[in-house]
Amino acid sequence: MKMIGMKKIMLVALLLVLLGALYFVFFNKETVPENVQTYSENEISSDVYLSELTDLEGNTVSMDPNKLVFLNVWATWCGPCNIEMPGIQTLYNKYKDNSKVAFYIVSDEDSETVKPFVSKKGYELPFYQFRGNYPALLDGNAIPRTYILHKGKILVQEVGASQWDRPDIYALIEEKIAEI
Repeated sequence: MKMIGMKKIMLVALLLVLLGALYFVFFNKETVPENVQTYSENEISSDVYLSELTDLEGNTVSMDPNKLVFLNVWATWCGPCNIEMPGIQTLYNKYKDNSKVAFYIVSDEDSETVKPFVSKKGYELPFYQFRGNYPALLDGNAIPRTYILHKGKILVQEVGASQWDRPDIYALIEEKIAEI
């Protein structure tokens, strides 16, 4: 008799824990943490753009916050980076002639390392070098890291290899192009 009573108590306790967890997952909406900077629709944060960016010829390049920016941080030696590069090439091929979109494929490796790799693989992407400190919102110790940015906002952020020529990414880019 006592065993059946204990089982019922445990079942009720488990049910309450489950209901509490469901509440926190679906109904308890957190406010924006104090350390996260938010911007109004007309403000542009420079906190997500790289300064001191150079192309593989050594020319200084500025990121345009008024464009939809596809930013990929990678390295030639990174296996997951190499896995996702063909999808990035396909995405780039679709939007390379659109003046509202800019691609930045960024490595901290020197051009003598990147150029032969790019040539061997046949990529026709806009590769850049960055040797500074990443802005806090883009800082991380894992690669590949990819962001889609617009007007200082991170619209998409993925760490690790991803397939970038997928329908939801095309839809997001088309939606944002229509707004620019």
